[in-house]
Amino acid sequence: MNEADIILAAMMGISLAAASGFRVFLPPFLLSLAVRADFIELDLAGTSFEYFDTNIAVILLGVATVVEFAAFYIPWVDNLLDTIASPAAVIAGASMTAIVLTGSDPIVQWTIAIIAGGGVAGVIQTATVATRGLSTALTLGTANPIVATAENIASVALTIVALLAPLLAGIFAIVIIFLMVRRWVRSEKQTNPA
Repeated sequence: MNEADIILAAMMGISLAAASGFRVFLPPFLLSLAVRADFIELDLAGTSFEYFDTNIAVILLGVATVVEFAAFYIPWVDNLLDTIASPAAVIAGASMTAIVLTGSDPIVQWTIAIIAGGGVAGVIQTATVATRGLSTALTLGTANPIVATAENIASVALTIVALLAPLLAGIFAIVIIFLMVRRWVRSEKQTNPA
């Protein structure tokens, strides 16, 4: 991989990682489907990810996606799922970033995957947990399906843009993270005035 390919793959990976912060299984499912359909060229043979473009991987990720989408529409169950989804999002974000960087130097691949991919997924997932927790506290969970719908839309949109226009998606993911961090800093200032 040359430098331009690494940058483009990193942007795709970071975008998919951000989408995993919203929903853990949808981005790997769509990436697996895209690789399986030869929409995205990745040579995973002989790597630890060679299973990723198999029919069974596509089916299992598809089923997991449907179950995850449905479960987040059940108040209180969605909050319980966050205990599993939080570490899973970090793992999914790092893994997808590593997958799309396959063929680059392993030090570059895993440094970007762990720090950027896992970090971005973790930041987004933390924000969604906080949003859902606030929704549960303020509405006793009645508004949680609205939150779930917004997260589903964000995950689908970001994943599709990541696969079709990785550079644009990377910029979009960075803007989302910036806005979330800025919102968190502002809320901290209001909660704990100096």
